[in-house]
Amino acid sequence: MHVAVMGAGSWGTTMAKVAADAGNTVTLWARREEAARHIQITRENTDYLPGLTLPPAVTATSSAEAALEGADVVILGVPSQSLRGNLERWTPFLERGALLVSLAKGVENGTGLRMSEVIATVTGHQQEKIAVLSGPNLAREIALEQPAATVIACTNHSNAKIVQATVSAPYFRPYTVTDVIGAELGGACKNVIALACGIAVGRGLGENTVATLITRGLAEITRLGVKLGADARTFSGLAGLGDLVATCNSPLSRNRTFGERLGRGATLEQASQATHGQVAEGVISSESVFHLAEDHGVEMPITQAVYGVCHNAVSVEQTITALMGRSKKAE
Repeated sequence: MHVAVMGAGSWGTTMAKVAADAGNTVTLWARREEAARHIQITRENTDYLPGLTLPPAVTATSSAEAALEGADVVILGVPSQSLRGNLERWTPFLERGALLVSLAKGVENGTGLRMSEVIATVTGHQQEKIAVLSGPNLAREIALEQPAATVIACTNHSNAKIVQATVSAPYFRPYTVTDVIGAELGGACKNVIALACGIAVGRGLGENTVATLITRGLAEITRLGVKLGADARTFSGLAGLGDLVATCNSPLSRNRTFGERLGRGATLEQASQATHGQVAEGVISSESVFHLAEDHGVEMPITQAVYGVCHNAVSVEQTITALMGRSKKAE
């Protein structure tokens, strides 16, 4: 198979390596020409994965047309809120029969659309040709070939199996599901809960607090997912609990570390400066997920709390008091 990976951040670059190690030829698209040239010459993406040597089967380019030419599988590795704009530019170059795979974990602001819905809307591809990759997948660990698993979600199981084979490397094990809604919501919402866990750690709170946030966070994610048509079982799997645990606990998680800085008193601007000017996905997702839950009448108190801290200038102390003071009820 020929695979195009659109986006040369840490996760996109890692997936380019995975696809190459699975036996495919891979073209990695980078937004900046100098970045693509550097990757092509040195075989290393020093901006995001210093020290990682890319396989010979990976070619880097800054030309979207060149990257997409002849691609059987297109892996979309750009942030959720920039996916639509990028797709509008890339769609003329997509092969008609190509399978599209989303790596982005978010809900589009303003529309409330999941990433697969954005892809279908912009490209005109049918949902059965669109897959989602989601799981406990911290990029650097996978780039170092530490064993990990993931989920390939697609409404067409045969196409899910094609993508599964495309990214099956010796150290990377994909499973297939048909519950695209569950996989996407699990991936989008876990970033918000990871921010909450980071904020708690930044305030000096301990493992009991983090475990409580993970457990109750999973409960509210499941409530939203089921309301929107997902299978509740998805949230106990890799795309739900697995991704949530990894993101909430690891110092490699940008959302967890971003939350820690907020918990220590940093502003959003100060916290983003420590991550090369990038705001954690959970900050953006807290707004879109909060409004999605509100629109569907789903109670998500942790998400609401994170939204308040990130967008309404609610203090962390006020948030903790409000969460602990909620009415008592059965689990």
